[in-house]
Amino acid sequence: MTETHENRLKRMKMRSMRRGIKEMDIILVRYADDNLERMTADELDLYDALLHENDQDLYQWVTGQRPAPEQYRNLIQDISVVISG
Repeated sequence: MTETHENRLKRMKMRSMRRGIKEMDIILVRYADDNLERMTADELDLYDALLHENDQDLYQWVTGQRPAPEQYRNLIQDISVVISG
């Protein structure tokens, strides 16, 4: 059974707000609230893959402590705007 678009967005928003690190909860839920509704299927696929990454790594990528893997660089750059703006 395939997931409906609406259920996918709900699941991804929940995963964005229920992370292991509170800082990532705050950053990702804000990003999800601002962006999920208007993302393309490919963008949602990439964000979904990002949600499976380790919080410690995500935090270091978003804060610029370590470079993000190439596949996530543009997405991480967009997410980083949340903490700078």
